[in-house]
Amino acid sequence: MAWNIALIVTAVIIIAIWVLIEMKRFRHKFFAVILIVLILLFYVSAFYVFKGRNVDFKSFSGVKDATAMYFSFLKTSFVNAKSITSNAIKMNWNVNSTALDPNLRED
Repeated sequence: MAWNIALIVTAVIIIAIWVLIEMKRFRHKFFAVILIVLILLFYVSAFYVFKGRNVDFKSFSGVKDATAMYFSFLKTSFVNAKSITSNAIKMNWNVNSTALDPNLRED
């Protein structure tokens, strides 16, 4: 009986150590994935912003203009997201009474 309890306690300790190590590794993997996604998002959005525009990245004033253009795009994106979110919150999301009554439904 004592061997069974000792075996269970040992197994729980081993599993706990393994889980802690995996969580630490998962945290690093998660950070790496988030970083890769952010870099890809930056690349795609920069491609979208600068497409069709003659931007000079070789001079300081060109880089300054490109930075201002990109941050203007980001600001507009966040303002639009805020507007969409606030409009979605203001909508009536209650169940329509005609949807519950089978006699009033149009099939």
